[in-house]
Amino acid sequence: MDYSFSNRIAALQPSIIREILKATSGQNVIPFSAGNPAPETFPIEAIRTFTQSILEHDPVTALQYGITEGYAPLRQALTTHLNTGFNTGQESDELFIVSGAQQGIELACKVFCNEGDTIICESPSFIGSLNTFRAAGAKLVGVPMETDGMDIEKLEHALQTEQNVKLIYVIPSFQNPTGITTSEEKRKAIYDLAKKYGVMILEDNPYGELRFKGQDVPTIKSMDDEGLIIYVGSFSKILSAGLRVGYVLAPYEVVQKMVVAKQGEDVHTAMLPQILAYKFMAEYDYDSHIDSIRTIYHRKSALMIEQLNQHMGDRITFTQPEGGLFLWCDLPHQVPMLEYAKTAAAQGVAVVPGTAFLVDESEPCNAIRLNFSTPSDEQIVKGIQILGQVLDSYK
Repeated sequence: MDYSFSNRIAALQPSIIREILKATSGQNVIPFSAGNPAPETFPIEAIRTFTQSILEHDPVTALQYGITEGYAPLRQALTTHLNTGFNTGQESDELFIVSGAQQGIELACKVFCNEGDTIICESPSFIGSLNTFRAAGAKLVGVPMETDGMDIEKLEHALQTEQNVKLIYVIPSFQNPTGITTSEEKRKAIYDLAKKYGVMILEDNPYGELRFKGQDVPTIKSMDDEGLIIYVGSFSKILSAGLRVGYVLAPYEVVQKMVVAKQGEDVHTAMLPQILAYKFMAEYDYDSHIDSIRTIYHRKSALMIEQLNQHMGDRITFTQPEGGLFLWCDLPHQVPMLEYAKTAAAQGVAVVPGTAFLVDESEPCNAIRLNFSTPSDEQIVKGIQILGQVLDSYK
């Protein structure tokens, strides 16, 4: 059979990260390529206890259909958490539950973008979102990242010159893949430009609670006095990635359209994970759990940075994030990045080529992304030593 795929899908390539993970699953490979939360952060005993309690006392709610907007107690708990903890959310906003933050991003794109419309993104950016936008037939325009966020002058230039700009997509806290945090000054500037040019902002904040040093920076959504921001969050990095529970906070009219779009995708997010997430917030020591995750990631990031300095010295440059899961490493210009990544993989260390995250995949890039949350401490030490040895071979 000669299959004729849709225009939106025919040219779309699989996520290189997913392909790396698939190729190395079950093998003795050090997983610097993953973006998974550390297994030791999962509150396994609490999830077991909560699941048993739910199935004993309220099995019908957990196993029956639910409303598309999500489990009401969880929605209220999250609304209060964002408002009191992050000054985020207006009376005109509504929160609803999605099947992972990725679905929230896809729904925002579906609601606002026609084929050929423009989405402005940080470059580099999260490949899952980029592929979602590509699948929708959107035109992607990248704005280079600086050490404190997007290049604001180039962002305004894009807003001035591009046609039918519908969304500005940003990951302002501990960005994937660079680990960069957008400064408060630049967050305000991005919001002011969105107001000036009448463009919605899609604020993706899956790592916001994973700050392990430095001072918190207000969310862009906390500045939203004109209903311009769709804020997406997730339980994937603080409870369990496999439960697939995320949420969207956006103006009421926007949420209503996103809910209708979700009904055509999966009707509603699975009820049992939603109730688990609610019990996690209401009956678990949430703050202590977050603190423990931050402690683990602070140690792991510091260990990786120490090993990079020891084994690669000043031959590479890399970000030193204040939270999140990732480091962005620039290799020496004379080292061919793709060849380096393949050689490292052959020696048992999986990294992600930086080209995977580019808005324009034809642009030059000599960087790799490293993840410090997934590997064990021992794997971090061994893996960076191997990466240093591979780099030595290019002297």
